[in-house]
Amino acid sequence: MTEKQQHHPDDRSDNVEKLQDMVQNTIENIEESEEQLSFASDAEQQQIREKNEHRNESIEAMRSEIHDEAEARKRGYDQ
Repeated sequence: MTEKQQHHPDDRSDNVEKLQDMVQNTIENIEESEEQLSFASDAEQQQIREKNEHRNESIEAMRSEIHDEAEARKRGYDQ
């Protein structure tokens, strides 16, 4: 027997807050990894810097999405 899947409505009501938490967690990861730079080898330092560069790019994208979600919230999501 196959079970019929129920459609769950898209609940975007807390997306802004979730994204803000993700930004904060990513910032904390950057800070923690930068603290480790003085203990890392040259190769590890390069990896940390590259990873932090990607993290900063992710933060920019998340902040853009926060802006979009906040605007959608103001418009009531459906418009």
